[in-house]
Amino acid sequence: MGRRFQKEQGFTQWTEDYPTLDTVREDIRADKGYALLTDGKIAGYMCIDFDGEPAYQNIEGAWRLEGPYAVVHRMAFHSAFRGMGLAEASFRLIEELCQQKGVSIIRVDTDFPNKRMQHILTKNGFVNCGTVVFQGSAKLAYDKILS
Repeated sequence: MGRRFQKEQGFTQWTEDYPTLDTVREDIRADKGYALLTDGKIAGYMCIDFDGEPAYQNIEGAWRLEGPYAVVHRMAFHSAFRGMGLAEASFRLIEELCQQKGVSIIRVDTDFPNKRMQHILTKNGFVNCGTVVFQGSAKLAYDKILS
């Protein structure tokens, strides 16, 4: 679902090599994979990782706050459910999960051409902190500090 949408938007962030079905299976096995259901159907998927992201240790720029954080990776929504505010709802759920775990920082990266995700992040209170290299290429790095 995510690859096709990226191509429709004129860029390729996800390739046939990443993420794979095995990536998603591993997320689920590690209790990091989350499906968003709408009317009993899978409307979206994301990985929420509380173990940190090694690539985030080398940021060109600076994170606004140090401490335990959640990383959101592989967020995608089925085309049948786009435009329903699922990204905003997902970030609210991610924030609730973080607060339950006592984590006050969320970090995300996205490709430079992914203007839609950049807009969603900014709209949801994330701030661009610089760039990181993830999966072999430079990405925009965002964080959100929860109150």
